Amino acid sequence: MSYCLYCHQSYSETWSWSALFGVNADPLLCQSCMAKLELIKGDICRICSRSFSLFPEQYRQGDCCYDCIRWEEDEKWKRMLQQNRSLYVYNDFLKEIIAKMKYRGDAELLKAFYPLARSKFNNITRESLLVPIPLSEERQYERGFNQAEIFAKSFTSNVQHLLKRVTHEEKQSKKTRKDRMVKKNNPFIVNDEDVVKDKTILLIDDVYTTGSTLRYAAKVLKEAGADRISSITLAR
Repeated sequence: MSYCLYCHQSYSETWSWSALFGVNADPLLCQSCMAKLELIKGDICRICSRSFSLFPEQYRQGDCCYDCIRWEEDEKWKRMLQQNRSLYVYNDFLKEIIAKMKYRGDAELLKAFYPLARSKFNNITRESLLVPIPLSEERQYERGFNQAEIFAKSFTSNVQHLLKRVTHEEKQSKKTRKDRMVKKNNPFIVNDEDVVKDKTILLIDDVYTTGSTLRYAAKVLKEAGADRISSITLAR
């Protein structure tokens, strides 16, 4: 008998990740909680990984969503972020899980996603420097951990802390989409430009919302000499 990391209800170990996804690992969420998660699959945006099955046809052009087309039409941001890949749709249930993790200190919840993340993204992570999106010093002190760093360590122990967040902002969850898109100054700086030069970088974060945070991080890395920058997030 095991206990679900989210709802803490007991569940039988007769079901497995292997039965669902071919992953050899014991699940850490019960079947009821797993059923509420929406795996991103099928037809997705080539750049940001948005599922095309979840929004109207008029919001896409070819293999890109209009959000990414707008980013790519801006010379300041064109090809800044090669691609993002995400594991799950950021639905109401996953929002509850991430809120419990980030704002109520339950970092253990991330372990529930390790097996599937490793299985799906192993090829992407193999040849890259993994760089978690950092928190501000104030937010790190307040929370006691960085969820992006913990998620990054599910892929490798060799996580590179190449970015520093130099501005402390209001929580993203409290901002409107318009507010998230507008940043007067880049909130990130690169800690060690020598390490970054000519490297393939993989940014790790918990949620891709508008893509602005990842692109601001990618921009300072590009300016420091990085060759190619992509990202992985738990949710999109």
